[in-house]
Amino acid sequence: MVFLCSMTSSPLGRIDRLDAALVELLAAEPRVGVLEASRRLGVARGTVQARLDRLRDRGVITGYGPDVDPAALGYEVTAFITLEIRQAGGHDPVAERLAAIPEVLEVHTITGAGDLLCRVVARTNADLQRVLDAIVSAEGVVRSSTLISLATQVRYRILPLVRVSASGSATRRS
Repeated sequence: MVFLCSMTSSPLGRIDRLDAALVELLAAEPRVGVLEASRRLGVARGTVQARLDRLRDRGVITGYGPDVDPAALGYEVTAFITLEIRQAGGHDPVAERLAAIPEVLEVHTITGAGDLLCRVVARTNADLQRVLDAIVSAEGVVRSSTLISLATQVRYRILPLVRVSASGSATRRS
């Protein structure tokens, strides 16, 4: 498959069609080499390498690691926990303590009712109680509210956003 694309990079925050095609290829086949990617995209090997370097340097590509399904490791329960924290110490010290708990996959500072939103996993509902106990015992946590995910309707995805960014058709609001 050959793509006819501009050979110049887009402004910061945007990617062009070649960048998008490269990201899509890597998402579909993470182990594809630079030479094979250049062949499939119909561009020079140096172009692919330069694009990869630029995408990585701009923070568009943040890693090349495998996607791991926690359920395949035995962590079949996913929950989202809203935390209220003491304001005196700030968010960072609490987030550092939460990062020490292996089952805490993500922590976000949020607006609304609560200060932090955590995505956690556990082996069972009983194991979730153990994880919750560890979280609420972290210094700075005042209160928690937990929602258990019954099913994932839309898995984490980024390719639709990559496509929209490359096409320039994303709605811009001022």
